[in-house]
Amino acid sequence: MNPEAILTTAEPRAAQRAIRLVFLASGTIFAAWAPLVPLVRERLGLAEATLGLILLALGAGGILTMPLAGGLVERHGSRAVSVTAGLGFVAMLPVLPLAPSGPLLALALFLFGAAGGLMDVSMNAQAVAVEARGRRPIMSSIHGLFSLGGLLGAGVATGLLALGLPPVQAALLIAAGGVVLLAAQFTALLPRAADRPGESHAFTLPRGPVVGLGLLAIVALMAEGSMIDWSGIFLTQERGQPLRLAGVGFAAFSLAMAAARLLGDRVNQRFGPVAVLAGGALLAAAGFLGATLLPWSWAALLGFVLIGLGLANAVPLLFSAAGRLPGSAPGTAIAAVATLGYAGLLGGPALIGFVAQAVGLPVALGGVGVLLLGVAALAGLVRR
Repeated sequence: MNPEAILTTAEPRAAQRAIRLVFLASGTIFAAWAPLVPLVRERLGLAEATLGLILLALGAGGILTMPLAGGLVERHGSRAVSVTAGLGFVAMLPVLPLAPSGPLLALALFLFGAAGGLMDVSMNAQAVAVEARGRRPIMSSIHGLFSLGGLLGAGVATGLLALGLPPVQAALLIAAGGVVLLAAQFTALLPRAADRPGESHAFTLPRGPVVGLGLLAIVALMAEGSMIDWSGIFLTQERGQPLRLAGVGFAAFSLAMAAARLLGDRVNQRFGPVAVLAGGALLAAAGFLGATLLPWSWAALLGFVLIGLGLANAVPLLFSAAGRLPGSAPGTAIAAVATLGYAGLLGGPALIGFVAQAVGLPVALGGVGVLLLGVAALAGLVRR
């Protein structure tokens, strides 16, 4: 039998299943930390400001390792790096609720974020290789599995804690499942030979088309971050909803995003990445502007749904475009775009806070909608 025929038929299907499960595991582990935060804060007696500073360590770890991930992928392959980093990411989850002090919690979060940053870049590089081998779009639905993993991780962790399990035991159970799931995917993922070679360095400053894609990623992930950090405050402070309903807006956003990502590959295949990115950015911009300009709570919720639908495929399309850039190794290009985007995810909500302090939260969030109009105008950067 022709070996190449095997490579182009059976292997892509197995690799697609495997990389989907890797993304599912990543989303599950990341989200499982969220229900543990209040319990860890209470046990350590942390003030809100102190906790906020400690939580920055998670993002700092990711930003530090993302630029280095491209070189590691080139040296060892996206399969080895994604599974190894993923196992480290999973292993750190039960360490977090064990931290005996604020500084040690910050250190544990830094390592958690560092492993997560390596996993993020390398699994996206593997996804680009799988997409290229299968010759059809898969990035959006793969990222949809990450979103579903987020819902799964938060739900399972919340359920285990509600049953009375201590935080460490709950985290250990989830981590054990993550280890089994990740380790089982190693042989099905594509080997190093499938990663497209290119000019690569352990660390390189973004340049050329990578800068443009990175700027779009900054805006897209700033918009996502604004929903995480500010949607609840907007509903309660600006629209008068009770605190018990503060999470409804983010839930609406998250469900819309997960659904749109799962359908995104079909939409991308039919209309092309440029139209999908431009249309999505316009839809998200309409969501921001509608939520902030119309005075009703239902309009805000509808706006959050539009934002989730519109942003759903932006990051997958940007990562996929980075992985196809001629002359650049996929791991290195994705690492650069991911690092810039992650800076927007972390720094964007803080910037929104400063603007909101000066001119009000509705104006600050409306400004994000205006920035998304720029993403729509520059959508041609993701052209195949």
